Amino acid sequence: MSDPAVSPPRLSLPELPLPELRYRVDGMDCASCVQKVERAVSRLPGTEGVQSNFGTQTLRLRLDETQTPRSELERQLRALGYVPHRLLAQAAAPTADAEGKTPPASRPTPWYATGQGRLVVGSGALLAAAWALSFAFPALGAWGYVLATLVGVGPLARRALASARLGEPFSINTLVTLAALGALLIGEAAEGAVVVFFFAVGELLEGVAAGRARAGVQALISLTPRTALRLSGGEVREVPAASLRVGERVQVRPGARVPADGVIEAGASALDDSPVTGESVPVEKGVGDPVYAGSVNGGGLLALRVTREASDNTIARILHLVEEAEGHRAPTARLIDRFSRVYTPGVVALSLGVATLPPLLAGAEWQPWLYRGLSLLLIGCPCALVLSVPAAITSAVAAGTRRGLLVKGGAALEALARVRTVAFDKTGTLTAGKPLVTDVQPLAGLEEREALRLAAAVEGASDHPLARAIHAHAQGLGLAVPPAEDAHAEPSHGVRARVEGRTLHVVSPRRAAERGWLTPQAGAQALALESQGKTVVVLAEEDGAAGSAALALLALRDEARPGAAEAVARLRRLGLRPVMLTGDNARTAQAIAGPLGLEVQAGLLPEDKLRLVRGYGAAGGVAMVGDGINDAPALAAADVGIAMGGGTDVALETADAALLHGRVTGVAELVGLSRATLRNIRQNLVFALGLKAVFLVTTLLGYTHLWTAILADTGATALVTANALRLLRWRGPQ
Repeated sequence: MSDPAVSPPRLSLPELPLPELRYRVDGMDCASCVQKVERAVSRLPGTEGVQSNFGTQTLRLRLDETQTPRSELERQLRALGYVPHRLLAQAAAPTADAEGKTPPASRPTPWYATGQGRLVVGSGALLAAAWALSFAFPALGAWGYVLATLVGVGPLARRALASARLGEPFSINTLVTLAALGALLIGEAAEGAVVVFFFAVGELLEGVAAGRARAGVQALISLTPRTALRLSGGEVREVPAASLRVGERVQVRPGARVPADGVIEAGASALDDSPVTGESVPVEKGVGDPVYAGSVNGGGLLALRVTREASDNTIARILHLVEEAEGHRAPTARLIDRFSRVYTPGVVALSLGVATLPPLLAGAEWQPWLYRGLSLLLIGCPCALVLSVPAAITSAVAAGTRRGLLVKGGAALEALARVRTVAFDKTGTLTAGKPLVTDVQPLAGLEEREALRLAAAVEGASDHPLARAIHAHAQGLGLAVPPAEDAHAEPSHGVRARVEGRTLHVVSPRRAAERGWLTPQAGAQALALESQGKTVVVLAEEDGAAGSAALALLALRDEARPGAAEAVARLRRLGLRPVMLTGDNARTAQAIAGPLGLEVQAGLLPEDKLRLVRGYGAAGGVAMVGDGINDAPALAAADVGIAMGGGTDVALETADAALLHGRVTGVAELVGLSRATLRNIRQNLVFALGLKAVFLVTTLLGYTHLWTAILADTGATALVTANALRLLRWRGPQ
C-alpha cells in the first residue's frame, strides 16, 4: 500500500518554443519609432525576443497567446499609431512579372496618400486658412488656430496616452502634445498650430527618407521573374517561379532573367550579375558555373538545374540578412539609446523647473516662464539624436548591398572603420581559388596516370580547391576514378580514404615527412617543386604489414586574383597593414605575396592563424579575409570577419561581412564605406546636439519662440536625414 503522505511523481513535458510572429509595421519609419515599438511590445505579458527594424519596417517576436492574444498585440500597435500586417514565415516575397515589372500592389504608397501625409495636408490647410482669416476676421482667425492645433495634436495625444499605458510616459508625442496644449492655455494658439504642423512635417520627412533608404534593398525583390520555363521530358512548360524545386531543370532564353539559383547544365552565355553581386561587367559562364536568381542572361540559351528554392535563393537570403542587420547595432547607437532614456525625462524636469521656479521663488511673471518651459519641452524631443546613427547605418548597408558589399549591421561597420591590420588567407582569397595540376611525379615505380587516378579518388571526398583541381584534372584526362570508402578529412593535414582495398592519404610534404613516408630523395624533389612557387601534395599508402611509403608527388599552382595588387595598394593608402596568413609552404606563399608587396606568415595550422589574428587584434583592430570554410576560427576571432564568395551559404552566414562579387578590392571598399559612415554619424551627432545646445541657450535667454523651438528637433531631423541619405550615393574610390 502506498504511503498517502508521498505525492505521486508528476510527469513534466518539455517546453516547446513559442511561435514566432513577423509583421510589417506601416508608419515605423524612424529609430525612435523602433524604440517605442520594442519597449511597448516587450512590456506585454508573454512576449520574447522582440526585434524591429525601421529600415525594413519589420517586427519579429515570439508570443505566448495564452497571456497576450495576437489581436491585443495588434490593437496596441494601432493605438501607438502603427498599422501591423502579418507576414507568413515562409511566404515568398512579391516578385516581378515576366518582363521584370513590379506589380502595382508592391509599389510604395505616395506620401500624400499615407496617414501622416493626410495629417500634414489637413493641418497645413487649416493653418493657412486661419492665417488668411486673421487679416479680415481676427476673432475667427484665432479660433481657426485653435482648431488647427486640436486637429494636429489629436493623433499625437492618442499615441501619447497609449505609450503612457504601456510604460512610456516621456514619449516624443507626449512632449509635443504638452507643448501644443500649453500654448493654447497661455493664449498662443497660433504658435501651437505651427508647432504641431512642423512636427507632422518632420515625421513625414523621416518616413520619406526611410522609404528611400529601403528602396535600394527592396528593389531586389522585383528582380526575380514570376514565371519560369521548366524542362520536363523534353517539353518546355511555363510555371510559377515560386513552385520550382531543387533538382528541377529550367530553360533561360536570351535576354530573360534567371528565375532561380542554379548551375548551368547546357549552354554558355554572358550573365549580368550586377543586381546580386554589384559586378558591373557581364560574366561569361558555361557548364558547371553557378547562376543567381535575378541575373540577366545575355545572348545564349541556357539549361539550368535548380539548386535553391525561391524562399532560399541568394536574393531572398540577402534581403533576410539586411533585415537582420539592424539587430547588430553599433556601440554608438546603443550608447545613444541609453542616453536618450535619461535625456528626455531630464529635459522634462528642467522644463518644469524653468516654468515654475522663477515665479514661485523670485516672483517673476508666470506667462514668460511658462512659455520658456514649453519651448524647452520641444527642444527635449530626441528624434534627431536617436536617428543620427541608424539612419546612417541603413543608408550605408543599402549602398553597400548595391555594390555587392554585404555588411551585417552597424557593429561590423563601426569595427571596420577602426581596423589597423587586414589579414588575408591565400587560397581562394588572394588567389583565384582555381589551382591547376602542373606536375605528377610518381615514386616507387608507380605510373603517372595511375598515381593521378588514385589521388583523384582520395580527393573526391574533399571540397578543398586543391582537391577539386586534382579530381578535375583526372577527369579531364578521361581517367576512370574509382569510388572512395571511409573517407576522412584531417584539417590542415590532408585526406584519408580506402580505395580499391588500399588505405591511401593525400597530405602535405611536412605531414608526410613527420610520418616518415618521404625518402630524402623525394623530399628534395618536393622542395624543388616548391621553389618554383608550386603547392605540393603527397600521395601515400599506409600499410601496417608492408610498411607505409609515398607513392607520388603532385604539384599545383594557383595564380593571384586579378586586382589583388591593386587591393593591397589601396589598403596601404588607407594606412592599413595587409598580411597573408596561409597553411601553404613558405616558398609558394612568397611566390604569391612577393609581387603583391605583402608580409607573409606561411606553414600555419588553424590554431596558428587564430593566435596571430588575436595578436594583431591586441595591437589594434584586425579584419580577417577568408573563404569562410577553412578559416572559421580566425574569422570568428577577428574584430571583423570578411568572407569571399558569390553568395554561398558560408559567405553569407559565417562572417560579419561578405564580398558577393568575389573581388578582393572590395575589402578596401568596405573599409572606405565604413569610414564614410563613421564620419557621417559624427556629423549627425554634431547637427543634433549642436542645434539643441543653441536653442537651449536662446530659450533660457528668452529669444526663442515655440515655432522656432520645434525647429531644434524638426530642423535637426531634416539635417540628419539629408546627411544620412548622402551615403546612398556612395560609389567608393573611382
